[in-house]
Formats: sequence, structure tokens, C-alpha cells
Amino acid sequence: MTTDQLKHLHIAFLTPMAQVTLEAVSKLLPANCTIAFAQTSSKAEQSKLLADADVVMIAGTFIEGDVIRQAPRLKMIQKWGIGVDKIDLAAAKERNILVSITSGATSVPVSEHTLMLMLAVSRRLPLAHRSLGQGGWIATELRTVCSKLDGKTVGLFGFGGIAQHVAKRLKGFDVEVIYHTRNRVAPEIEDRLQARYVDFETLIAQSDILSLHAPLSEQTFHRFNADTFAKMKRGAILINTARGELIDEPALIQALQQGQLSGAGLDTFEAEPPSADNPLLHMDQVVATPHSAGGVYDNLPNLVGHMFRNIELFQRGLPIPEIDIVVPSHA
Repeated sequence: MTTDQLKHLHIAFLTPMAQVTLEAVSKLLPANCTIAFAQTSSKAEQSKLLADADVVMIAGTFIEGDVIRQAPRLKMIQKWGIGVDKIDLAAAKERNILVSITSGATSVPVSEHTLMLMLAVSRRLPLAHRSLGQGGWIATELRTVCSKLDGKTVGLFGFGGIAQHVAKRLKGFDVEVIYHTRNRVAPEIEDRLQARYVDFETLIAQSDILSLHAPLSEQTFHRFNADTFAKMKRGAILINTARGELIDEPALIQALQQGQLSGAGLDTFEAEPPSADNPLLHMDQVVATPHSAGGVYDNLPNLVGHMFRNIELFQRGLPIPEIDIVVPSHA
């Protein structure tokens, strides 16, 4: 099929982005496609942009069922990343709209960010930096609260692409990696990554550092709560680069205040952005980032290219890789 024969697709990108990001997206736009960018995340602007859109691209913005149902030409929703909890999948299925993700496209940067949080929390990095800026020199005090990664047991809740990249990167730190997931992976993957499968109770009881890598679902919502924290090792560290709703935040705050957990590294929160008075943002033992684990500029060609490859396949009437399909369409 030549370029002239390709059907024209108009794309609505519903998540506001920095101008430099939008320019990078525009440069990779497939042939015979046009694109319009949202300036806000309001439903009114979404509805306006969707009036003539064939395809939606969306990152961390909600798209609700009534907006999807009112989009007359919409045939495809392409997610920036892998989490689809902010997309009304039932409405998409009802309208026979294809929903696809970019499986694996952000696994490397998110896994790197995960390790950064492990190390930053263990060494109280923000506290050390802030104290220097205030004229302090707390080397002696830090020695009493910092810990090394070497020799620790690192638990991974969920063992998909990101968690497996984390396990790969941990191999050089002389740690024991254990994991729990709904479907155990093949023995050859465990052997290659030097990771051991355990049940959930063992995972939370043995982990010195517990890192969350599961999607949000009815089963995982608030899976990490007061009862879970009470069963964890006293002084353990919790890392979350998955979804904020996996954690009961008031219970986490209490566990940190009482010393049951010694620290937390959080890239996601129950409410995003979190309130400025959220106690988690004002604790020396917490390192917080603004849901930015996958957001590195030099990964844009990989991520955006992945999105546009899926859109081009759709444009040509060809199948999208099964691993990327969340809601299939039945043309």
C-alpha cells in the first residue's frame, strides 16, 4: 500500500505535554496523519478535540466513558505507556474501539528510576542535599540512619517487563531477589535473572526492600495496608513506581511515623498531584518524584515510535502485536 493509498487519520493527543515533547512527537508523525494537541485535561477540550478524531493518544490523563461515547469517529485509543486504569475500557469495548499500549517501551527508564529510589531512600539523599544547602554537615547523623543495598533481600510485587528489568539491574548489587506475581514465570527466566518465586506472605515477611510493579485492579487496590505493613520486616523500605492506589497512604504514613518502615520511595500517589500538605512529602525518610519514572527525553523516539507503529498498523488494516492489545476491535 502506497502513501497515497493510506487512509487519512486524525489523531487527538489528550495529555498536555511540554512544547519540546510535542515537537518531538510531531517529527515522528506517520504519513497521511494529522495531530491536534490538548492544552488542558478538561472534558470540554477533550470533547472538542474528539469531534473529528479517528485516534486518541493519551498518557496520564483520564478519558471517561461519556467522552468516548460521544466521539463519532473514534476507532482507536493508543496509550503512552502501559497503565490503562484511567481509560474507561468498558465504554471502549461497547463502542468497538481498539485500546492498545506500548508494552516494554518504558521498562528501562522505569527500572532505572526504581533503583535510584532504592539507593536514594537507603542513603537519605534528599536530606543530605538539603542539609548542605542550609549550612549543615550531618555526616555523623547520616551514618546512624543510612543502609547499604549489598546483602539485602529485594522483593518485587509483580514480575512483568519492568520488574524483570529491575531484577536484571540488581544482579550487580549482590542482593537476593524474590518475587510474587499472579502467574509464575518460566524457570529459565528465573534462572537468568536470579530471582526466586515466593508466595505473598513470604514476600512481605522477607523483603528488606519491597518494590511494587503490579497494575491497579480490584485485587491490588490498597493491597499494601496496615495489616500488610505490620507483617513486613521492621525497618523495611517500600518503593512504588506502579500505581499510587496500590498503597493505603494513611497506613503508610503511620507505618513510617512509628518506624515499622524505615523509608519509602514513591513515584505515584493515590491523588495526583498530591496535596502540598501530604505528610509523605515532608518526611526525611521519603523520596518522592512526580510520576516521572518513565519520563526521560532520550527514550521519546522509542516510546513515540512504538505508539506510531501501532497506529500505522491500524491505518494499514494490519494486526497490532497481541502483547499491546488491551481491548480488541472487531471490524
